[in-house]
Amino acid sequence: MGGTLVVTVDAPPSGHAITANRWDRLDGVRPDPLPTVSVIVVHFEQQPQLDRTLLALERQSYPRHLLEVIVVDDGSRTAPTVPAGVRLLRQEDRGFRAAAARNAGAGVAHGRILCFLDADTTPEPDYVMEVARLPSLAADAVTVGLRRHANLAAAPVDDRIEVVGPALELPAPEWLSRAYERTGDLLEVDHRSYRYLIGAVLACSRAFFDETGGFDESFTDYGGEDWEWGYRAWLAGAIFAYVRSAVAWHDGPEWSARPDADDSRQRRKNGEALRLARSIPATGSSGRGLWSHTADVVIEIRSSSSPAALYICVDSILEAVPHAVVVLPDSSLDSVIDDPRVVSRADAVGHPLARVTVDVHRPLKVDPELFRLEVERVASGCGDAADIVARDHSGAVLIEIRSQRARRRRARWKRDELFPTHDVVAEWIVALNNEPDLEAYLGGWS
Repeated sequence: MGGTLVVTVDAPPSGHAITANRWDRLDGVRPDPLPTVSVIVVHFEQQPQLDRTLLALERQSYPRHLLEVIVVDDGSRTAPTVPAGVRLLRQEDRGFRAAAARNAGAGVAHGRILCFLDADTTPEPDYVMEVARLPSLAADAVTVGLRRHANLAAAPVDDRIEVVGPALELPAPEWLSRAYERTGDLLEVDHRSYRYLIGAVLACSRAFFDETGGFDESFTDYGGEDWEWGYRAWLAGAIFAYVRSAVAWHDGPEWSARPDADDSRQRRKNGEALRLARSIPATGSSGRGLWSHTADVVIEIRSSSSPAALYICVDSILEAVPHAVVVLPDSSLDSVIDDPRVVSRADAVGHPLARVTVDVHRPLKVDPELFRLEVERVASGCGDAADIVARDHSGAVLIEIRSQRARRRRARWKRDELFPTHDVVAEWIVALNNEPDLEAYLGGWS
């Protein structure tokens, strides 16, 4: 594993297919029978914290015969001690390799559900039962638990976490709490909701984790690997849900509240943001003017009637969506258009992280502002915004705007109704004749 976005699903999974992000339709539903669960705990030089977490996992309300615990040590100088029945894996110390550690644990796990914890994040007794519920019911659900903070170093390791946690509680990050409140516990999501997934309290089905390709192991510094995976999971049609009843306690204050006398914390945060800007091409994550190495929107023009018509078509589209890559028929790419964003089909490279693909069926001119709004509506992935088929008054298709998120969900479940398709007569598109007046277009009087 290492961050590859897999796009082929052979057969629909068992369980519930959910429309949009409506995980609330499974409120009160419990899996029967309960599935096997593998808890993967990442550790580095944290033996007392690991002891507390492993003891808490022994106290889980989830049936013990269905629970597997795997500790992955990320290069500690001395191997950690784990009790009988807990599997220990080790990897070399080559940086902060939580991504590789989680992948290694998933690679040997036998459970149908994967729960990821950090050694310093100790779950309350019902944690596994609660965080695993939705992924057990819907194969593409991704859940994040409630991570609370406490000064656990002041308590004996064998004290019950549900007692000592509240007694020693520290402030939680306000930005994250506000986000969960604002989104109704992630019932309302968009293309930036990956920022609310925390790798230390994350769960998903094994099948979905494998489909996404796992975490990107090129992340070797603190932070970002969970957000990068979360974005790919969102593109793959994941249902995001925040589970308040799945409580785990982090030992110590949240990251932004730790001492930072020399701005090192801000430098590390900036490093994370720079890495994500290179990995996630979506608006709000990538550069505003700089191009990403992979496109957020890929537009393919199927035919060309004349160089002038092709020029107007491509120009008006890129005015609306300047970060897009436009793919032309091989026979149409010549000296008329000289722009690195415009490529032939033969030379087009894969863009697996594109939120949107657009098929242009004939040369045309779009209203840049209205076209941009339609593309962004599909790209956001919110609510009922999925695909748009735009026609002229005769019913002929002019443009199809397709969401990768919707396409992946439909392919997984072999069902078309999970996201709607909006069929519209587009007043914001003008079909071009064979020889439009290019000078008038450029001059602005037509």
